[in-house]
Amino acid sequence: MKYLVLLCDGMSDYPIEKLGGITPMQAAKKPAMDRLAAVSELGLVKTVQDHMKPGSDVANLSILGYDPELYYSGRSPYEAASMGIKLASSDVAIRCNLVKLSDADDFRDAVMLSYCADDIHTDEAAELIALVNTNLGSEQFKFYTGIQYRHCLIWKNGKLNLNIIPPHDITGRRVGDCIEVNENNAELLALMQKSYKLLKSKQANSIWLWGEGKSRDLPLFSDKYNKKAAMISAVDLLKGIGKFTGMDVISVPGATGYLDTNFTGKSNAAINALKSGADLVYLHIEAPDECGHRGEVEGKIKALELIDELVLAPFLEAFKDEKIKILICPDHATPLSLRTHTNDPVPYLIYDRSASGGNTPCGGSSPIKGAKTFTEETAKASGNFIKIGHTLMEKFLDE
Repeated sequence: MKYLVLLCDGMSDYPIEKLGGITPMQAAKKPAMDRLAAVSELGLVKTVQDHMKPGSDVANLSILGYDPELYYSGRSPYEAASMGIKLASSDVAIRCNLVKLSDADDFRDAVMLSYCADDIHTDEAAELIALVNTNLGSEQFKFYTGIQYRHCLIWKNGKLNLNIIPPHDITGRRVGDCIEVNENNAELLALMQKSYKLLKSKQANSIWLWGEGKSRDLPLFSDKYNKKAAMISAVDLLKGIGKFTGMDVISVPGATGYLDTNFTGKSNAAINALKSGADLVYLHIEAPDECGHRGEVEGKIKALELIDELVLAPFLEAFKDEKIKILICPDHATPLSLRTHTNDPVPYLIYDRSASGGNTPCGGSSPIKGAKTFTEETAKASGNFIKIGHTLMEKFLDE
C-alpha cells in the first residue's frame, strides 16, 4: 500500500456573501476531489484544540500523528532545522518576517500593509537580512536567510512567552495597537523599531519577530508508524518538521508557497517518491492559506482548482492500477472574512483503493449516499467526527 497525504493548507472557510453564501471549496471546480468524495470516507477532524493557537505548526503536527500537547515547542525550531541551523539547548529560535509598514515618524504609528512585503523575492530578501544582521546582529542575536519573506532569528540564551502577534493577523492595523512591551519581548521590539529606521526606503521596510520556541526531539515517523515517509513543501516550517521526524525532505524547484508555485513539479515529486521506495508522502501546499490571509476570494478558488488539476488528477492517473490510500484535508481553516486561522474542525476525505483496483471506503464505513462533492458541508453531513486530531493518522494508516 502507498499513502498520500494531500495537505491543502487553510482550505476550509466560511460561506462568503460575494460567492452567494457558499465557500471556496463549494465554488471551486475540482472534479478529481469530487469524484473521490462519492467513494471515500468524509468527515470532520478537530486538528487544534480550543485552548491552543491554531497555527500551522500545531495543526500539522496533529495531522502527522504527533500530540501537540506533548511535542509542540513553538514553530521556529522547525524552520531553523530546515535552514540547517543547529540550536543549543539555551537558544530560542524566532520567525523573522520581512514586512511592509506604512510611513510614519514612529514605528508604533505605522500600519501593517503587507506581512509578506508584497511577495518579496528571496534574492532581494537575502540582501536585506544580511543588512539587518550586519547592523543589528550580535553575539546574542543572529539573523538567517530563509525563503521569500520567511526568515529566522536565533537568540542566544533567549526568552520565551514573547506575546508578539503574527504579522498576518494584523494587516491594516496600527502597530502600536497590536504590541505590548513586557520583560520578555522588550529587546526584540527594540530590534523591530531599529529595523524600521534601517530599512526605511526598501520594499520590506521592517522585520517582525514572532513564533518563538526551543528545540525538542520528536519520535521518528518510521519508528512511530513503520512507514518510510517523505515531506514535500515550499515552506521551512514543514521541511523542518520533516527533518525532526526523520522524513526524506524533498525540495521542488519553483515551489513558492503561493499561486505561482510549481504544482506539477510537486505532484511529480510525490509520484516519484512513492514509486522509488517511500511508503507515504506528505504533500503540503500553502497557496490556499496565503490567499486566505490576503482576503483573495478568487485566488483561493483558483488555488483549489490548480491543486485538483495539476496535483491530484495526475497523481490518480499515475497510480490508477495500484493499491493507494489518500487523505485530503486542510490543517486548519483560514476564513477569508477573518484573514487568519481558526480552531474550527476541518473536513477530511480518506480514499482507499484495494489491491484489486476497486474503490472502497476506508475502515469499512459506508460512503455518504449521494455525496457528489468534497466540501465543509458534505464532510459535516457524514456524521463522522474525529475529536482528537492526532488520532487521524493512525486511522488513515490502519489496514
